[in-house]
Amino acid sequence: MPMTAQRVSLITLGVADLDRSRRFYAANGWEPLPGPEEGVVFYRMHGMALGLFGRGALAEDQGRPGTELGTGAMTLAQNFPDREGVDAAFDRALAAGATSLKRPEEVFWGGYSGYYADPDGHVWELAHNPFWTVNDEGTLTIPDPE
Repeated sequence: MPMTAQRVSLITLGVADLDRSRRFYAANGWEPLPGPEEGVVFYRMHGMALGLFGRGALAEDQGRPGTELGTGAMTLAQNFPDREGVDAAFDRALAAGATSLKRPEEVFWGGYSGYYADPDGHVWELAHNPFWTVNDEGTLTIPDPE
């Protein structure tokens, strides 16, 4: 069976200060992989990975040395099985140094969500969608349309 094209294996965020970002994510409960990689930090996620990479080094790795990489044009999201999980994660992120963009609130589509930016301006949405299932490990299941 051919590998599906509809997938993501690794998300890499360009950061201004790798140590600051590592501390921020640690304060949010993220545990980095041990490794000899210089200038990059990796985190395991359910079947995926998140990487933190200095912005200048990331631009160079992309074949665009000297390019000023931006942030905020996309959103990373974590879904929770309930509103209390959203609120707790939001408060933990703020305590770790995130900037509040929108406190969690009821939203027009029937769910509950809020947004924050990490120290480098990467936007995270924290949400509870009552129409989707989130298991105890945080894996999301979107039901088939009826």
